[in-house]
Amino acid sequence: MSQKHLSTPPIIDYDSAGGSTYRADFWEGRGRDYEDRVERIALDRLLKPTQGKRLLELGAGFGRLSSFFTGYEQVILLDYAKSQLVEARSRLGDSKYIYVAANIYHLPIADAVCDAATMIRVLHHFADAPAALRQIRQTLTPGAVFILEYANKRNLKAMLRYTVGKQDWNPYGEEPVEFVKLNFDFHPHYIENHLQAIGFETRRKLAVSYFRLGLLKRIVPVGLLTQLDALLQPSGLLYSPSVFTQNYVPGSRSEQLSTTLFKCPLCGNAPLHEEGDIISCTNCAKSWSKAGGIYDFREPL
Repeated sequence: MSQKHLSTPPIIDYDSAGGSTYRADFWEGRGRDYEDRVERIALDRLLKPTQGKRLLELGAGFGRLSSFFTGYEQVILLDYAKSQLVEARSRLGDSKYIYVAANIYHLPIADAVCDAATMIRVLHHFADAPAALRQIRQTLTPGAVFILEYANKRNLKAMLRYTVGKQDWNPYGEEPVEFVKLNFDFHPHYIENHLQAIGFETRRKLAVSYFRLGLLKRIVPVGLLTQLDALLQPSGLLYSPSVFTQNYVPGSRSEQLSTTLFKCPLCGNAPLHEEGDIISCTNCAKSWSKAGGIYDFREPL
């Protein structure tokens, strides 16, 4: 393959949308302590085993959850926004972390080299969610665990608004709904069916963030909301705005993983040749850069 670019669905680029301020604009002091706490509880419940060789964190952002993965020997933080990875690296350092700027639709991670992956607060930006999930599946070895979070269209607020006529889209329909440009909600059956078709075995599902309402968060202590949410998560009642799923690749967990980390996002060739700050493909002759400790596979040189 000789073309410089591959066709891809539209994506959100947090760099061009003030990505360097995402942490301050969305998380810090923005009343989202409740969401952060309950997501950590869900992740703790589902990331089993909690240790392994190599974990791929997709949509890692500024590394909000990255320090959670202490049991893994190596953690790949992947995000399209390089500014977010710069911030993550300044917080986490390089001891066990690898930073990769890339398009999830065309992952540069070699096949079957990770024994765990997470994708939290990311899938809702994908116009073609199955295509992204297929890319992730290729990076995982047999026995690997994949924790996926998605925005649930069949949530209580959406159902109520639809019932009283304040919402046009049907929360019970299984097709995704784009309620704001490049912001999608998904029906649980839609996600479950595609995960199965791609080759994942879903073992657990948690309903998360039931109390994601501004008024509730203002009048009820965050600790109490967190405790109530923790009790509801395993209920199986998937009517919350966020759903976490625990998915496995069939097969036995590998004791050894390949040392080959990258493949060409254009032609799929692996391994790539790395010399200094240039990473090259010996098959299609395309090259990418590494600067400031961050591999940049978004566009070839």
